[in-house]
Amino acid sequence: MSSSSSSALTLPGDPPGGRRAVTVWSVGVSVYFVAVTFRTSLGVAGLDAADRFHVNASALSTFSILQLLVYAGMQIPVGLMVDRLGTKKVLTLGVVLFTIGQLGFALSPSYGMALASRALLGCGDAMTFISVLRLGSRWFPARRGPMVAQLAGLVGMAGNLVSTLVIARLLHGVGWTAAFAGSSVAGVVVLVLMLLFLKDHPEGHEPEPFPHRGAAYVRRQIVASWREPGTRLGLWVHFTTQFPAMVFLLLWGLPFLVEAQGLSRAAAGELLTLVVLSNMLIGLVYGQIVARHHAARLPLALGTVLSTAVVWGATLAYPADRAPMWLLIVLCVVLGACGPASMLGFDFARPANPPERQGTASGITNMGGFVASMTTLFAIGVLLDATGGNYSAAFSVVFVLQALGVSQILRLRKQAARRERERLVASRVETVHVPA
Repeated sequence: MSSSSSSALTLPGDPPGGRRAVTVWSVGVSVYFVAVTFRTSLGVAGLDAADRFHVNASALSTFSILQLLVYAGMQIPVGLMVDRLGTKKVLTLGVVLFTIGQLGFALSPSYGMALASRALLGCGDAMTFISVLRLGSRWFPARRGPMVAQLAGLVGMAGNLVSTLVIARLLHGVGWTAAFAGSSVAGVVVLVLMLLFLKDHPEGHEPEPFPHRGAAYVRRQIVASWREPGTRLGLWVHFTTQFPAMVFLLLWGLPFLVEAQGLSRAAAGELLTLVVLSNMLIGLVYGQIVARHHAARLPLALGTVLSTAVVWGATLAYPADRAPMWLLIVLCVVLGACGPASMLGFDFARPANPPERQGTASGITNMGGFVASMTTLFAIGVLLDATGGNYSAAFSVVFVLQALGVSQILRLRKQAARRERERLVASRVETVHVPA
Protein backbone atom coordinates (compact mmCIF):
# COMPACT_ATOMS: atom_id res chain seq x y z
CA MET A 1 0.00 0.00 0.00
CA SER A 2 1.08 3.59 -0.48
CA SER A 3 -0.09 6.76 1.17
CA SER A 4 -3.66 5.68 0.59
CA SER A 5 -3.16 2.97 3.15
CA SER A 6 -2.43 5.60 5.73
CA SER A 7 -5.75 7.25 5.15
CA ALA A 8 -7.41 3.87 5.41
CA LEU A 9 -6.00 3.58 8.88
CA THR A 10 -7.64 6.83 10.00
CA LEU A 11 -10.57 5.52 12.00
CA PRO A 12 -13.61 7.24 13.52
CA GLY A 13 -12.83 8.76 16.91
CA ASP A 14 -9.06 8.82 16.34
CA PRO A 15 -7.23 10.94 18.95
CA PRO A 16 -5.80 14.18 17.56
CA GLY A 17 -2.14 13.80 18.54
CA GLY A 18 -0.28 17.10 18.84
CA ARG A 19 2.14 18.55 21.39
CA ARG A 20 0.19 17.39 24.42
CA ALA A 21 0.26 13.83 23.09
CA VAL A 22 4.02 14.03 22.53
CA THR A 23 4.58 15.30 26.07
CA VAL A 24 2.49 12.62 27.75
CA TRP A 25 3.88 9.85 25.56
CA SER A 26 7.43 11.03 26.27
CA VAL A 27 6.87 10.58 29.99
CA GLY A 28 5.56 7.08 29.44
CA VAL A 29 8.37 6.09 27.11
CA SER A 30 10.95 7.38 29.62
CA VAL A 31 9.71 4.65 31.96
CA TYR A 32 10.35 2.09 29.23
CA PHE A 33 13.82 3.59 28.70
CA VAL A 34 14.74 2.99 32.33
CA ALA A 35 13.20 -0.50 32.30
CA VAL A 36 15.34 -1.52 29.31
CA THR A 37 18.43 -0.02 30.96
CA PHE A 38 17.82 -2.21 34.01
CA ARG A 39 16.89 -5.27 31.90
CA THR A 40 20.06 -5.16 29.81
CA SER A 41 22.44 -4.13 32.58
CA LEU A 42 23.27 -7.80 33.14
CA GLY A 43 24.51 -8.03 29.54
CA VAL A 44 27.60 -5.97 30.39
CA ALA A 45 28.02 -7.64 33.78
CA GLY A 46 27.73 -11.31 32.82
CA LEU A 47 31.37 -12.20 33.44
CA ASP A 48 31.40 -10.13 36.65
CA ALA A 49 28.25 -11.90 37.84
CA ALA A 50 29.84 -15.29 37.19
CA ASP A 51 32.82 -14.29 39.33
CA ARG A 52 30.74 -12.61 42.04
CA PHE A 53 28.35 -15.53 42.56
CA HIS A 54 30.78 -18.32 41.54
CA VAL A 55 28.51 -19.87 38.88
CA ASN A 56 29.02 -21.65 35.55
CA ALA A 57 27.49 -20.82 32.14
CA SER A 58 24.19 -22.62 32.78
CA ALA A 59 23.70 -20.93 36.14
CA LEU A 60 24.66 -17.56 34.66
CA SER A 61 22.07 -17.96 31.90
CA THR A 62 19.47 -18.66 34.59
CA PHE A 63 19.57 -14.96 35.56
CA SER A 64 18.32 -13.88 32.15
CA ILE A 65 16.11 -16.94 31.65
CA LEU A 66 14.23 -16.33 34.89
CA GLN A 67 13.91 -12.64 34.11
CA LEU A 68 12.51 -13.40 30.65
CA LEU A 69 10.33 -16.24 31.97
CA VAL A 70 8.64 -13.82 34.33
CA TYR A 71 8.45 -11.20 31.58
CA ALA A 72 6.88 -13.57 29.04
CA GLY A 73 4.52 -15.11 31.58
CA MET A 74 3.28 -11.66 32.57
CA GLN A 75 2.44 -10.43 29.08
CA ILE A 76 -1.18 -11.59 28.85
CA PRO A 77 -1.99 -10.65 32.48
CA VAL A 78 -0.40 -7.25 31.92
CA GLY A 79 -2.34 -6.77 28.69
CA LEU A 80 -5.55 -7.53 30.55
CA MET A 81 -4.51 -5.15 33.36
CA VAL A 82 -3.84 -2.35 30.88
CA ASP A 83 -7.22 -2.87 29.20
CA ARG A 84 -8.91 -3.00 32.62
CA LEU A 85 -7.04 -0.45 34.75
CA GLY A 86 -5.43 1.91 32.25
CA THR A 87 -1.82 2.83 31.58
CA LYS A 88 -0.92 4.98 34.57
CA LYS A 89 -1.79 2.46 37.28
CA VAL A 90 0.02 -0.39 35.54
CA LEU A 91 3.12 1.70 34.81
CA THR A 92 3.25 2.89 38.42
CA LEU A 93 3.29 -0.67 39.71
CA GLY A 94 5.89 -1.61 37.10
CA VAL A 95 8.27 1.20 38.07
CA VAL A 96 8.08 0.29 41.74
CA LEU A 97 8.81 -3.37 41.04
CA PHE A 98 11.70 -2.97 38.61
CA THR A 99 13.36 -0.30 40.79
CA ILE A 100 13.22 -2.55 43.85
CA GLY A 101 14.54 -5.40 41.69
CA GLN A 102 17.52 -3.37 40.46
CA LEU A 103 18.35 -2.21 43.97
CA GLY A 104 18.00 -5.74 45.31
CA PHE A 105 20.37 -7.03 42.61
CA ALA A 106 22.93 -4.46 43.71
CA LEU A 107 22.76 -5.57 47.34
CA SER A 108 22.31 -9.34 46.88
CA PRO A 109 24.94 -11.29 48.84
CA SER A 110 24.04 -14.65 47.27
CA TYR A 111 23.05 -16.22 43.98
CA GLY A 112 19.55 -17.05 45.25
CA MET A 113 18.77 -13.49 46.32
CA ALA A 114 20.17 -12.16 43.05
CA LEU A 115 17.85 -14.51 41.14
CA ALA A 116 14.86 -13.27 43.14
CA SER A 117 15.82 -9.68 42.40
CA ARG A 118 16.05 -10.31 38.65
CA ALA A 119 12.64 -12.01 38.76
CA LEU A 120 11.16 -8.95 40.47
CA LEU A 121 12.83 -6.73 37.89
CA GLY A 122 11.38 -8.86 35.09
CA CYS A 123 7.91 -8.54 36.59
CA GLY A 124 8.10 -4.75 36.64
CA ASP A 125 9.73 -4.60 33.22
CA ALA A 126 6.87 -6.68 31.80
CA MET A 127 4.43 -3.89 32.61
CA THR A 128 6.17 -1.17 30.61
CA PHE A 129 6.17 -1.80 26.87
CA ILE A 130 2.53 -2.86 26.49
CA SER A 131 1.54 0.17 28.55
CA VAL A 132 3.57 2.45 26.29
CA LEU A 133 1.99 0.92 23.17
CA ARG A 134 -1.46 1.45 24.69
CA LEU A 135 -0.53 5.04 25.58
CA GLY A 136 0.49 5.69 21.98
CA SER A 137 -2.74 4.25 20.59
CA ARG A 138 -4.76 6.41 22.99
CA TRP A 139 -2.96 9.67 22.18
CA PHE A 140 -2.04 9.38 18.48
CA PRO A 141 -4.06 8.65 15.31
CA ALA A 142 -3.97 5.03 14.11
CA ARG A 143 -1.98 5.98 10.99
CA ARG A 144 0.87 7.04 13.30
CA GLY A 145 0.93 3.62 14.99
CA PRO A 146 3.90 2.08 13.14
CA MET A 147 6.13 5.11 13.66
CA VAL A 148 5.13 5.54 17.31
CA ALA A 149 5.89 1.86 17.99
CA GLN A 150 9.28 2.10 16.25
CA LEU A 151 10.13 5.26 18.20
CA ALA A 152 9.26 3.47 21.43
CA GLY A 153 11.59 0.66 20.43
CA LEU A 154 14.28 3.22 19.55
CA VAL A 155 14.02 4.82 22.99
CA GLY A 156 14.28 1.36 24.53
CA MET A 157 17.48 0.73 22.60
CA ALA A 158 18.80 4.03 23.92
CA GLY A 159 18.36 2.44 27.34
CA ASN A 160 20.44 -0.47 26.08
CA LEU A 161 23.05 2.06 24.99
CA VAL A 162 23.19 3.43 28.53
CA SER A 163 23.89 -0.10 29.76
CA THR A 164 26.75 -0.67 27.34
CA LEU A 165 28.33 2.76 27.77
CA VAL A 166 27.49 4.03 31.25
CA ILE A 167 26.77 1.06 33.51
CA ALA A 168 29.69 -0.91 32.07
CA ARG A 169 32.07 1.91 32.98
CA LEU A 170 30.49 2.41 36.40
CA LEU A 171 30.79 -1.30 37.05
CA HIS A 172 34.53 -1.29 36.52
CA GLY A 173 34.98 2.15 38.08
CA VAL A 174 32.99 2.17 41.32
CA GLY A 175 32.18 -1.55 41.66
CA TRP A 176 29.13 -3.79 41.54
CA THR A 177 27.06 -2.43 44.43
CA ALA A 178 27.54 1.27 43.69
CA ALA A 179 26.91 0.83 39.96
CA PHE A 180 23.64 -1.06 40.28
CA ALA A 181 22.38 0.83 43.34
CA GLY A 182 23.20 4.17 41.73
CA SER A 183 21.34 3.25 38.55
CA SER A 184 18.21 2.43 40.55
CA VAL A 185 17.79 6.15 41.30
CA ALA A 186 16.58 6.56 37.70
CA GLY A 187 13.51 4.51 38.63
CA VAL A 188 12.60 6.99 41.34
CA VAL A 189 12.99 9.91 38.93
CA VAL A 190 10.66 8.49 36.28
CA LEU A 191 8.13 7.50 38.94
CA VAL A 192 7.87 11.13 40.06
CA LEU A 193 7.55 12.37 36.47
CA MET A 194 4.86 9.83 35.73
CA LEU A 195 2.79 10.63 38.82
CA LEU A 196 2.93 14.33 37.98
CA PHE A 197 2.37 14.37 34.22
CA LEU A 198 1.06 11.07 32.83
CA LYS A 199 -2.56 10.77 31.75
CA ASP A 200 -4.22 7.72 30.21
CA HIS A 201 -6.01 9.49 27.35
CA PRO A 202 -6.91 12.96 26.03
CA GLU A 203 -10.07 14.73 27.05
CA GLY A 204 -13.08 13.47 25.13
CA HIS A 205 -11.45 10.16 24.21
CA GLU A 206 -12.29 8.10 27.26
CA PRO A 207 -12.69 4.38 26.52
CA GLU A 208 -16.20 2.97 26.65
CA PRO A 209 -17.01 1.41 30.03
CA PHE A 210 -17.19 -2.38 30.28
CA PRO A 211 -19.25 -3.25 33.37
CA HIS A 212 -18.58 -7.00 33.46
CA ARG A 213 -14.93 -7.56 34.43
CA GLY A 214 -14.86 -11.06 35.91
CA ALA A 215 -13.35 -14.31 34.72
CA ALA A 216 -15.69 -14.35 31.72
CA TYR A 217 -14.24 -11.01 30.60
CA VAL A 218 -10.69 -12.35 30.86
CA ARG A 219 -11.51 -15.43 28.82
CA ARG A 220 -13.38 -13.37 26.27
CA GLN A 221 -10.49 -10.95 25.79
CA ILE A 222 -7.89 -13.69 25.39
CA VAL A 223 -9.98 -15.91 23.12
CA ALA A 224 -11.13 -13.04 20.90
CA SER A 225 -7.57 -11.73 20.53
CA TRP A 226 -6.12 -15.17 19.79
CA ARG A 227 -8.78 -15.95 17.18
CA GLU A 228 -7.55 -13.06 15.07
CA PRO A 229 -4.91 -14.42 12.66
CA GLY A 230 -3.22 -11.01 12.77
CA THR A 231 -2.53 -11.50 16.49
CA ARG A 232 -1.00 -14.92 15.90
CA LEU A 233 1.00 -13.68 12.94
CA GLY A 234 2.24 -10.79 15.06
CA LEU A 235 3.36 -13.23 17.76
CA TRP A 236 5.36 -15.34 15.30
CA VAL A 237 6.92 -12.31 13.63
CA HIS A 238 8.01 -11.10 17.06
CA PHE A 239 9.19 -14.62 17.98
CA THR A 240 11.32 -15.04 14.86
CA THR A 241 12.89 -11.61 14.57
CA GLN A 242 13.67 -10.41 18.08
CA PHE A 243 15.61 -13.16 19.83
CA PRO A 244 19.00 -13.23 18.01
CA ALA A 245 19.83 -9.67 19.07
CA MET A 246 18.14 -10.02 22.47
CA VAL A 247 20.27 -13.05 23.36
CA PHE A 248 23.40 -11.31 22.09
CA LEU A 249 22.80 -8.10 24.03
CA LEU A 250 21.21 -9.54 27.13
CA LEU A 251 23.88 -12.08 28.03
CA TRP A 252 25.92 -14.05 25.51
CA GLY A 253 27.32 -11.38 23.18
CA LEU A 254 30.09 -10.20 25.50
CA PRO A 255 31.32 -13.71 26.45
CA PHE A 256 31.20 -14.76 22.77
CA LEU A 257 33.26 -11.79 21.62
CA VAL A 258 35.78 -12.03 24.49
CA GLU A 259 36.17 -15.79 24.94
CA ALA A 260 35.47 -17.13 21.44
CA GLN A 261 36.72 -14.22 19.32
CA GLY A 262 39.59 -13.07 21.53
CA LEU A 263 38.56 -9.42 21.75
CA SER A 264 39.22 -7.19 24.71
CA ARG A 265 36.25 -6.16 26.84
CA ALA A 266 36.56 -2.64 25.48
CA ALA A 267 36.40 -3.82 21.86
CA ALA A 268 33.52 -6.17 22.66
CA GLY A 269 31.68 -3.30 24.34
CA GLU A 270 32.11 -1.18 21.22
CA LEU A 271 30.57 -3.92 19.09
CA LEU A 272 27.62 -4.23 21.48
CA THR A 273 27.22 -0.47 21.17
CA LEU A 274 27.22 -0.86 17.40
CA VAL A 275 24.26 -3.27 17.65
CA VAL A 276 22.35 -0.66 19.61
CA LEU A 277 23.23 2.21 17.25
CA SER A 278 22.30 0.10 14.24
CA ASN A 279 19.00 -0.76 15.92
CA MET A 280 18.16 2.90 16.47
CA LEU A 281 18.96 3.90 12.89
CA ILE A 282 17.17 0.96 11.27
CA GLY A 283 14.17 1.52 13.55
CA LEU A 284 13.68 4.99 12.07
CA VAL A 285 13.97 3.59 8.54
CA TYR A 286 11.55 0.72 9.15
CA GLY A 287 9.05 3.05 10.80
CA GLN A 288 9.05 5.41 7.83
CA ILE A 289 8.76 2.58 5.30
CA VAL A 290 5.82 0.90 7.05
CA ALA A 291 4.04 4.20 7.64
CA ARG A 292 4.11 4.83 3.88
CA HIS A 293 3.86 1.26 2.57
CA HIS A 294 1.88 -0.98 4.90
CA ALA A 295 2.44 -4.00 2.66
CA ALA A 296 6.19 -3.81 3.35
CA ARG A 297 5.77 -5.30 6.83
CA LEU A 298 6.17 -8.96 5.90
CA PRO A 299 9.03 -8.50 3.38
CA LEU A 300 10.94 -6.47 5.97
CA ALA A 301 10.40 -9.11 8.66
CA LEU A 302 11.38 -12.06 6.48
CA GLY A 303 14.31 -10.15 4.97
CA THR A 304 15.63 -9.45 8.45
CA VAL A 305 15.38 -13.12 9.41
CA LEU A 306 17.17 -14.22 6.25
CA SER A 307 20.00 -11.70 6.56
CA THR A 308 20.47 -12.57 10.24
CA ALA A 309 20.68 -16.28 9.46
CA VAL A 310 23.17 -15.75 6.62
CA VAL A 311 25.53 -13.54 8.62
CA TRP A 312 25.35 -15.72 11.74
CA GLY A 313 26.07 -18.76 9.59
CA ALA A 314 29.08 -17.06 7.99
CA THR A 315 30.42 -16.02 11.40
CA LEU A 316 30.03 -19.41 13.07
CA ALA A 317 31.31 -21.36 10.06
CA TYR A 318 34.31 -19.13 9.34
CA PRO A 319 37.24 -21.46 8.57
CA ALA A 320 39.77 -19.75 10.85
CA ASP A 321 39.72 -19.94 14.64
CA ARG A 322 38.33 -16.42 14.85
CA ALA A 323 36.15 -14.42 12.53
CA PRO A 324 37.71 -11.25 11.09
CA MET A 325 36.70 -7.91 12.57
CA TRP A 326 34.88 -6.84 9.41
CA LEU A 327 32.59 -9.87 9.67
CA LEU A 328 31.87 -9.19 13.35
CA ILE A 329 31.00 -5.61 12.44
CA VAL A 330 28.60 -6.81 9.74
CA LEU A 331 27.07 -9.24 12.24
CA CYS A 332 26.45 -6.47 14.76
CA VAL A 333 24.97 -4.15 12.14
CA VAL A 334 22.60 -6.88 10.93
CA LEU A 335 21.63 -7.80 14.50
CA GLY A 336 20.60 -4.18 14.88
CA ALA A 337 17.69 -4.85 12.50
CA CYS A 338 16.18 -7.50 14.80
CA GLY A 339 14.57 -5.07 17.23
CA PRO A 340 12.87 -2.90 14.58
CA ALA A 341 11.72 -6.05 12.76
CA SER A 342 10.14 -7.36 15.96
CA MET A 343 8.11 -4.13 16.24
CA LEU A 344 6.44 -5.13 12.98
CA GLY A 345 4.66 -7.87 14.90
CA PHE A 346 2.56 -5.22 16.63
CA ASP A 347 1.69 -3.74 13.22
CA PHE A 348 -0.04 -7.04 12.41
CA ALA A 349 -1.82 -7.34 15.77
CA ARG A 350 -2.91 -3.70 16.07
CA PRO A 351 -5.27 -3.47 13.05
CA ALA A 352 -6.62 -6.94 13.81
CA ASN A 353 -8.14 -5.91 17.15
CA PRO A 354 -10.48 -3.15 18.36
CA PRO A 355 -9.22 -0.55 20.88
CA GLU A 356 -10.62 -2.38 23.91
CA ARG A 357 -8.44 -5.42 23.10
CA GLN A 358 -5.21 -3.64 22.19
CA GLY A 359 -3.49 -4.38 25.50
CA THR A 360 -4.36 -8.07 25.43
CA ALA A 361 -3.38 -8.48 21.78
CA SER A 362 -0.10 -6.65 22.35
CA GLY A 363 0.61 -8.89 25.34
CA ILE A 364 0.12 -12.01 23.25
CA THR A 365 2.36 -10.63 20.51
CA ASN A 366 5.05 -9.51 22.92
CA MET A 367 5.31 -13.01 24.38
CA GLY A 368 6.78 -14.32 21.13
CA GLY A 369 10.24 -12.82 21.13
CA PHE A 370 10.75 -13.30 24.84
CA VAL A 371 9.78 -16.96 24.75
CA ALA A 372 12.26 -17.43 21.89
CA SER A 373 14.95 -15.48 23.76
CA MET A 374 14.40 -17.45 26.95
CA THR A 375 14.60 -20.75 25.09
CA THR A 376 17.77 -19.71 23.27
CA LEU A 377 19.48 -18.37 26.39
CA PHE A 378 18.90 -21.67 28.15
CA ALA A 379 19.95 -23.81 25.20
CA ILE A 380 23.17 -21.86 24.68
CA GLY A 381 24.12 -22.18 28.34
CA VAL A 382 23.47 -25.92 28.34
CA LEU A 383 25.35 -26.47 25.06
CA LEU A 384 28.32 -24.41 26.21
CA ASP A 385 28.66 -26.58 29.32
CA ALA A 386 28.10 -29.78 27.34
CA THR A 387 30.63 -28.93 24.61
CA GLY A 388 33.31 -27.40 26.78
CA GLY A 389 32.67 -23.85 25.57
CA ASN A 390 32.07 -24.44 21.84
CA TYR A 391 30.24 -21.26 20.88
CA SER A 392 29.70 -22.34 17.27
CA ALA A 393 27.73 -25.39 18.38
CA ALA A 394 25.88 -23.46 21.08
CA PHE A 395 24.78 -20.59 18.84
CA SER A 396 23.53 -22.99 16.15
CA VAL A 397 20.28 -23.21 18.10
CA VAL A 398 19.44 -19.82 16.57
CA PHE A 399 18.73 -21.46 13.20
CA VAL A 400 16.31 -24.00 14.70
CA LEU A 401 14.08 -21.31 16.18
CA GLN A 402 14.26 -19.19 13.04
CA ALA A 403 13.09 -22.14 10.95
CA LEU A 404 10.17 -22.78 13.29
CA GLY A 405 9.12 -19.13 13.25
CA VAL A 406 9.33 -18.72 9.48
CA SER A 407 7.18 -21.82 8.94
CA GLN A 408 4.43 -20.31 11.12
CA ILE A 409 4.67 -16.89 9.46
CA LEU A 410 4.23 -18.42 6.02
CA ARG A 411 1.30 -20.51 7.27
CA LEU A 412 -0.61 -17.51 8.68
CA ARG A 413 0.24 -14.70 6.28
CA LYS A 414 -2.62 -15.08 3.75
CA GLN A 415 -5.29 -15.60 6.37
CA ALA A 416 -4.12 -12.53 8.31
CA ALA A 417 -3.99 -10.37 5.17
CA ARG A 418 -7.53 -11.38 4.16
CA ARG A 419 -8.91 -10.63 7.63
CA GLU A 420 -7.14 -7.27 7.77
CA ARG A 421 -8.62 -6.24 4.42
CA GLU A 422 -12.08 -7.10 5.72
CA ARG A 423 -11.59 -4.92 8.81
CA LEU A 424 -10.28 -2.00 6.73
CA VAL A 425 -13.30 -2.20 4.42
CA ALA A 426 -15.59 -2.24 7.47
CA SER A 427 -13.81 0.82 8.92
CA ARG A 428 -14.31 2.71 5.64
CA VAL A 429 -18.01 1.91 5.69
CA GLU A 430 -18.26 3.06 9.31
CA THR A 431 -16.42 6.28 8.45
CA VAL A 432 -18.89 7.00 5.63
CA HIS A 433 -21.86 6.56 7.99
CA VAL A 434 -20.47 8.58 10.90
CA PRO A 435 -22.36 11.93 10.97
CA ALA A 436 -20.22 15.04 10.50
